[in-house]
Amino acid sequence: MREVVDGVFEIPLGYVNVHLVVTDDGVVLVDTGLPGRGATIERALRKLGRSLTDVRAVLLTHHHPDHAGSAADLRKRAGARLIAHAAEAPFMNGAFPPAEPTGGRLRRFLVRTIGAVEPTKLDQLVGDGAEPVEGFTAVHTPGHTRGHLSYLLDRAGGVLFAGDAATAVRGRVTGPSPMATADPERAAESLARLAERDFEHAVFGHGSPISGGAAARFREAVT
Repeated sequence: MREVVDGVFEIPLGYVNVHLVVTDDGVVLVDTGLPGRGATIERALRKLGRSLTDVRAVLLTHHHPDHAGSAADLRKRAGARLIAHAAEAPFMNGAFPPAEPTGGRLRRFLVRTIGAVEPTKLDQLVGDGAEPVEGFTAVHTPGHTRGHLSYLLDRAGGVLFAGDAATAVRGRVTGPSPMATADPERAAESLARLAERDFEHAVFGHGSPISGGAAARFREAVT
């Protein structure tokens, strides 16, 4: 676990990252990682002198099992609110809608290799511009999935939680892999929308965080 900026911690869970934000009112998680990772998150909380019951909200970027795999477990054990876009709800609660061509294949592959996400209720559905938790703004960034959300935190000049709307390798920002994305064209549009925002730092579901000048890296990615 590493602190990216004051009170924002990144927890690597295999090849995917979960982010933990300490606020005045408790702890907010951004995504939950793979299935069965609740205990790892709990250990990270203990290192900060916190417990699962301090987690008051989980902001989900999207429904893929490497990001939402432990959501049901954490909702039950922590009592935290699960928050996501309405388009992700049918995947989370088990009432799957007609699958997108690429997204459907990807989802089946993820379920085979990672495991299915335990169905669970979402407690709050939010859209673009909503403030699900004080200090956080949701940004609808469709493409990777229809309801993908990124989140902006008003702290330290702005922290973007990009989820799978973008990734970064050695500071170079790119969009998600087309092979793992339901609608690559919309994903490119979402990346361009993020590049219009102002933020100093960015963290990703996959890839290394960028501390300082992060928005400029996004603008470089879309020029």
